Amino acid sequence: MRCYGRLTQALRRPVEPGGWACPFAAVEPATGKEVALVPPQANAAAMSLFLAELAAGPAEDVHAVLVLDGAGWHAARALVVPPNTTLVPPPPYSPELNPVERVWLYLRERFLSLRVFADYRTIVDACCAAWNRLVAEPGRLCSLCDQPWIRKVSS
Repeated sequence: MRCYGRLTQALRRPVEPGGWACPFAAVEPATGKEVALVPPQANAAAMSLFLAELAAGPAEDVHAVLVLDGAGWHAARALVVPPNTTLVPPPPYSPELNPVERVWLYLRERFLSLRVFADYRTIVDACCAAWNRLVAEPGRLCSLCDQPWIRKVSS
């Protein structure tokens, strides 16, 4: 994980006046391949950077489909979506359809809850360490992100 950020919104914590740690992540449920980013703000620019990182990973003939949540920057006009990526907003009030929501829950429960962070850098370091511990567990991401509806989608 790159801690400039490799590591969504569910982990957002206020850190300094006007500052936030806003992890973004995407996981390929079948293989456990992942990309994550911890930018200092959650906005269209940060999401565009994350999407560029995501789009750089797959082979040229592979198209990535990313399930989102309802965050405003996911639909911002300034958002730059790479041509090999499709963003899929789920129906309102359905976080259970977003496979990464279970990842955030796991990270909060196992590594990030009941802690006080001194500053922004400490929060980013904790997010990066938690993410790296998670991806070091063989099969954990696949297990967390496996959804019955995903298995019905063919490539």
